[in-house]
Amino acid sequence: MKYVLLFIIVLTAFSCDTKPEEVYVASNNWKAMQWNKPLTDSLLVSGSTYLSVYSQIYSVTEHKTHNLTATVSLRNINKKDTIFIKEADFYNTSGDLIKAYFTETIYVKPMQTIEIVINERDIEGGTGANFVFDWIASKDVKPPYFEAVQISTSGQQGLSFTTTGVEIE
Repeated sequence: MKYVLLFIIVLTAFSCDTKPEEVYVASNNWKAMQWNKPLTDSLLVSGSTYLSVYSQIYSVTEHKTHNLTATVSLRNINKKDTIFIKEADFYNTSGDLIKAYFTETIYVKPMQTIEIVINERDIEGGTGANFVFDWIASKDVKPPYFEAVQISTSGQQGLSFTTTGVEIE
């Protein structure tokens, strides 16, 4: 009997995952997506899009918050044309830059979606976190589409909602 108990204790101790999660998780290899050619063609237009992203939301009062996981999607909704993202900057509620996701322009292939995931434990963005994306596309194509899905689950209850980007330039 004591060997069975010892086996259960050892099995329990080795089945625990003690590896800490990273705060920022990107589902993409930004370096592999870099565009290394000039983008100076007169047929190109540039723009900026604002996207609200909630790391936390208030519940009951302003003194109680729920943490959320956010999945930010950068979508090329064109079937034939590549678009380019120059910057993806993440800001907190106070407007302070938290993170610039890449420093070189990246490309997004036709119909491709790129995602950035903000971990539920990362509350640095706060209740008013947001992204600003600077992008380049051909004049005759649809601009990129930016969307975020925020979610939190606890037991049998869940909370989820989406936000969509708004062009600011």
